[in-house]
Amino acid sequence: MTGNYNSFGLIDRRQRVAIPLEQARELFENQRYDPGGFLAFGNGKSYGDSCHNDQGTLIDMRGSDQLIEFDANTGRLTAQAGITLSSIITIGAKHGYFLPVTPGTRFVTLGGAIANDVHGKNHHRRGTFGCHVERFELLRSDGSTITCAPETNSRLFDATIGGLGLTGVILAATVQLMKVGSLDVLERIRPFRSLGEYFSLAVQADADNEYSVAWVDQLASGADAGRGVLISGNHADNGNFAVSTKPGRLNVPFDLPISALNYPSLKLFNAAYYNLKGRQQKSHLSGYQNFFYPLDQVLNWNRLYGKAGLFQHQSVIPEAAAPSVIPNMLKATRDAGQSSFLTVLKRFGDIQSPGILSFPQAGYTLTVDFPNRGRRTLGLLAELDRMTIASGGRVNPYKDQRMSAAVFKAGFPRWKELDQERDPEINSNFWQRTALAGAM
Repeated sequence: MTGNYNSFGLIDRRQRVAIPLEQARELFENQRYDPGGFLAFGNGKSYGDSCHNDQGTLIDMRGSDQLIEFDANTGRLTAQAGITLSSIITIGAKHGYFLPVTPGTRFVTLGGAIANDVHGKNHHRRGTFGCHVERFELLRSDGSTITCAPETNSRLFDATIGGLGLTGVILAATVQLMKVGSLDVLERIRPFRSLGEYFSLAVQADADNEYSVAWVDQLASGADAGRGVLISGNHADNGNFAVSTKPGRLNVPFDLPISALNYPSLKLFNAAYYNLKGRQQKSHLSGYQNFFYPLDQVLNWNRLYGKAGLFQHQSVIPEAAAPSVIPNMLKATRDAGQSSFLTVLKRFGDIQSPGILSFPQAGYTLTVDFPNRGRRTLGLLAELDRMTIASGGRVNPYKDQRMSAAVFKAGFPRWKELDQERDPEINSNFWQRTALAGAM
């Protein structure tokens, strides 16, 4: 079947061919392969081309979304890979459990969370999603199904976590959920007037809280440069496990002809947001959707960036370099005349993921996004890449649409280990563009 299997950045839009999982299994068993290879496709929440394989065939995993088993005593859940994190929250909440790690959207699939080894606001406490995966079943292109765990097929286990779907098709997985006293979060907001002030607060905020993240006013300059708010929190103990399964309250029903997120609108929004949040310094109760998934309440919000789509750039900068490098990165965005709607700064801890290609490392991660304005935007992103690699950092593959092979390989020197475990019939646009560039 052919459909709009686009990534969330909407940069490269086209009709793509996809087949259901059972058809892929049949093809594998009979060794009938697409010359361009295959790639599992979850819910399309990756920003770039790591979920695309334009030379081959996508495997649509969304029909494989059933719960297999849940142990209410231990919080251990086994489900098919196409189940969303939203469904897992609903299942776990009935028994007092929540996701141990969650990204900024609950509409990611379980398989996608493993393949991208997603992280959240509590990396300093829990590491990445892959740290909580106990086992999974992996379909290989020779038709075999392999059980992978830390002590069973461990090399393939490590390669699959954060392996961008390249080692095979994750069929089902077992993960350990986290016991909490409520889905609600007791949230505290502290404004800071500069990045220097943020860095002085961040370590203690991590020590005191399960969750910590900062929003930065990317457009502020002069005396206000680097201002923002530090948002921290811990699960409340009020026993509220009510889950809302309703879709977003708002919807962007079509692509805007041009980006609505331009300098004048974002300048006003940033100032209003900073002043509003700055007045909420007392601890207060926040619902889990507002705390973890504020943008999920606006369906198709990526359409606000216009028909040309958006680029998101996420980097991690080593801790010692971050106080000097990150201010310079934000200055570079302003000097380039680019306006970022989402500018997020978080501190990563030193918890190691089993994943060979896992993105987080100890330091600070900066996320910015920009409407696609062609060469001007691409030039800025290349400069942010250069600053990241020069500091000893790396750029996030599943947020990327255009990093060079050199930038990827400098940030992920173990990439050849993943390529050795890659299924020979699995490929992606991203892997061809970066790891395999010049290798053919």
